[in-house]
Amino acid sequence: MFGLLLRILFLFPPERAHALAMSMLRLALSVPVLGSVLKKAWKPDSKPIHCMGLEFPNAVGLAAGFDKDAKHLDVFEALGFGFVEVGTVTPKPQSGNPKPRLFRLVKDRALINRMGFNNEGMEAMAARLKQRKPEKLIVGVNIGKNKDTPNEQALDDYLNCFHRLYALSDYIVVNVSSPNTPGLRALQDKEPLSKIMQALMESRAKMMEEGAGRKPLLLKIAPDLNESQLDDVAALSLETGIDGLVVSNTTLSREGLSVDEKTIHAIGNGGLSGAPLTDKAQSILEYLSQRLPSGFPIIGVGGIMNVEDAAKRKQAGAVLIQLYTGFIYGGPALVKRIATQWALPRNNQSGYGNRKP
Repeated sequence: MFGLLLRILFLFPPERAHALAMSMLRLALSVPVLGSVLKKAWKPDSKPIHCMGLEFPNAVGLAAGFDKDAKHLDVFEALGFGFVEVGTVTPKPQSGNPKPRLFRLVKDRALINRMGFNNEGMEAMAARLKQRKPEKLIVGVNIGKNKDTPNEQALDDYLNCFHRLYALSDYIVVNVSSPNTPGLRALQDKEPLSKIMQALMESRAKMMEEGAGRKPLLLKIAPDLNESQLDDVAALSLETGIDGLVVSNTTLSREGLSVDEKTIHAIGNGGLSGAPLTDKAQSILEYLSQRLPSGFPIIGVGGIMNVEDAAKRKQAGAVLIQLYTGFIYGGPALVKRIATQWALPRNNQSGYGNRKP
């Protein structure tokens, strides 16, 4: 059934297909009997995971970029996700890059996107998060800077989003790794990144002194960093005391694609996600795990297309994982399979394991 639905949706342009899929899911879940059947069918047989002071219903989250404006949290909870990372959100609304800006590479089970942080802004997101029902779903907020904000003033954008959405989120992720906002990845350099993360940690400490609760602060990095840059990320993570890393964003690489070069050239710029990213994201996670203390929270994301990919991330040290392109190609069944398998005892986990100290 899912395969047929996927073929139908793939007849439409990707952004249109996304909107249609969300409308169809919402409609199906609104039908009393059908909605109950679907929720039961998609519910993983899993156990809560305690991490960063939070209780996640299961290990499988939805990566940032899928629900940019926090419009579909109830739908994704029904689909079996244990947590959803909304955004990337910016202080001011922005339309993103011109269309077309999202492309399927079906033979490669991949996507290329250059969305450009299209979102309705932090005030619109705040209004929606205020209406969120107190369900078990964990909601993280992925924050970024506006396209027209110079890098020299980027900290102001991050602080504005952080202050506005802190109380309404369960955790916050700093995104300096999207390839689709000009100059953004330059903020991953040691000096500007240290400045941003230290300022946010100090701001959190001040808010906690004033009575706000403690919300985890994480950093999302690109998979295209070299070893020296990854060493800087590991050192900065420990020096600033941030709560974890999200590893990793989309890649600029086009290696290993079966699509012809003419097609890739016609698509143009953008971040590549899906199966071609699997090995690169795995390698980055393994490298950082070896340079951080055992148990340091890392959320694995990028090219997780099946249970085996998730197993390797857990073995390498990921405490949670996120899906994006894998969910598009695999559907709710993939969420359920990974979350259920993750929760099995070690001797029944088909490759699942824990990172060695």
